[in-house]
Amino acid sequence: MANTKNKTPISKNIEENEKFLKDRLGIGVSFDVGVRKIFVLKKELQLYYCTGLCDSEFIIMLYRELMDMDHGHRSPGKVKDLVHNHLAHQQVELTKSLDEAVDRMLSGLIVIFLDGEEEAFIVDVRSYPGRSPEEPDIEKVVRGARDGYTENIIINTALTRRRIRDERLRHEILQVGERSKTDICISYIQDVADPGLVDLIRKELSKIEIDGIPMADKTIEEFIVKQGWNPFPLVRYTERPDVAAQHLMEGHVLIITDTTPSVMITPTTLFHHVQHAEEYRQTPFIGAFLRWIRFSGIIMSVFLVPMWLLFSMQQQLLPDFIDFIGPNKTTNIPLFLQILFAEIGIDILRLAAIHTPSSLSTAMGLIAAILIGQIAIDVGLFVPEVMLYVAIAAIGGFSTPSYELSVANKVVRLVLIVLVVLFKVPGYMIGVTLFILYLSTIKNLNTPYLWPFIPFNPKAFLQILVRVAVPLSKVRPSIVHPQNRKKQPN
Repeated sequence: MANTKNKTPISKNIEENEKFLKDRLGIGVSFDVGVRKIFVLKKELQLYYCTGLCDSEFIIMLYRELMDMDHGHRSPGKVKDLVHNHLAHQQVELTKSLDEAVDRMLSGLIVIFLDGEEEAFIVDVRSYPGRSPEEPDIEKVVRGARDGYTENIIINTALTRRRIRDERLRHEILQVGERSKTDICISYIQDVADPGLVDLIRKELSKIEIDGIPMADKTIEEFIVKQGWNPFPLVRYTERPDVAAQHLMEGHVLIITDTTPSVMITPTTLFHHVQHAEEYRQTPFIGAFLRWIRFSGIIMSVFLVPMWLLFSMQQQLLPDFIDFIGPNKTTNIPLFLQILFAEIGIDILRLAAIHTPSSLSTAMGLIAAILIGQIAIDVGLFVPEVMLYVAIAAIGGFSTPSYELSVANKVVRLVLIVLVVLFKVPGYMIGVTLFILYLSTIKNLNTPYLWPFIPFNPKAFLQILVRVAVPLSKVRPSIVHPQNRKKQPN
């Protein structure tokens, strides 16, 4: 976020600086911010810190170095240079602004003021609280790495750089939020990513003016892609460093937000949301097989229930060899309402599973399946076929790698069901047509959402349908406009 306030310069009088910082930071009121004062070569030195965000061992080591100066140096002529040389740390910066000093201190760095100097030292001793890298729950693989992104932006950039040891990998950091001052990192490979895309993302981030972004990456997404009421995801989230590194090498740009384990991949199309890392951890044939199984589940999650309802309402449309499709018994509740109640029930169960401790989730599933589902059929609230097809559609939604896409597909399924009830066959056909046309009109950061299907690119579309072996994939996707298209020599 662009800082519009005037910069307050550091005064040579350390007492004036102390008064400013006490008023600004609430030192003496907030227990987690404090100051430590010592005298070095007859000059007062003040160190400001934020408890819980700093590594205390580093601070103690720095204090020992500074206090030992009185024994090794007698001339107070160049105290600032001597202090600078005794700050035994790899990241030491200077600042002339009290506002910058406050911002950096609240980010976990320490700020050191020296009486009579107009500059302060900033030392990076951050040690954010958080968990260690572990495999993400929603992107598990049978074979592959078991580390995943965490809520710590420093760890996340390190996990990415561990996989791409290229000197041209760039991690640009900036802050968003007038009050939260959340760290945002733009990651890209300098000679691969489109400079226009990087500039566009940088410009969109700099234009964000808001108090804070406690919801982190999701708030950033809404500012960048300006999604509005479009239910379909326009960016892809991943918690796997290997997936993020692969997209970086293809020419995508990542947005890493502190306090969230999800990394945002831009730009993306619909087909980025239906691929999974497991496909690339298996042989090409098995990967293609798994991809088509997943495609089948996604397609069924959208079209199966509306089509079954249509055939149930107009059984004359069925060929003789599948004329058994349709409810074998009737109830007093219309099929449309049965489907609606079942869909709502599954969503309630999903929400209950999220808020239920894992030790109780199995018991909850048994209650839902046996006591609720079976008894509802026995008493005549539902016909068995409704439960069957709604369950198949729900499983297809669960097989969708992108949670956001699965929810959007469910919205489309409900709309198709309503159109079938109102207009029968014309409603279904018009609904499917409008669905495809709507997807074809979506653009994400100047990227067509249905590429490479619309506009059609045969080679790229083949790689969507079939998991091509890595040695045969020699160029990067053209949709991200990479500067260097070749991944392998001819």
